[in-house]
Amino acid sequence: MKIFEWDGNRRNLLPLLWIYLTANYIYCDVFTLHLAPYLEAFLSGDVGGMKITEEFLLMFAVIMQIPTIMIVLSRFLTFKLNKYFNIAAGVITTSVQAFTVMMGGATLHYMFFSFFEICTGLLIIYFAVTWKQKY
Repeated sequence: MKIFEWDGNRRNLLPLLWIYLTANYIYCDVFTLHLAPYLEAFLSGDVGGMKITEEFLLMFAVIMQIPTIMIVLSRFLTFKLNKYFNIAAGVITTSVQAFTVMMGGATLHYMFFSFFEICTGLLIIYFAVTWKQKY
């Protein structure tokens, strides 16, 4: 009995993985705002010693743009660019997520989402690295 079927087309799979990853990032952030101490910290502009400034939010926006833009790019880039962009974007996003986990003080829901985010990032990197062009 088959429960999983995939035609092997990475050009179709990679955008779905980026969508899944982006949705996990968003849901994790929304869940975090449901914890009163974190909401209060965000409203005060100081979260765990990090000042929430316009520059900080711009940096965060740039980092979050990477998985978002990869939804489109991984569907339409040429093979070679697609492969290298997915590897680079996967390494960047997975590294950032792993770094935030290692900073300590993570909540249970953050660790839960991070597990799936890091695994998805590693899967994207694996699929990109092992992707062979069909002639």
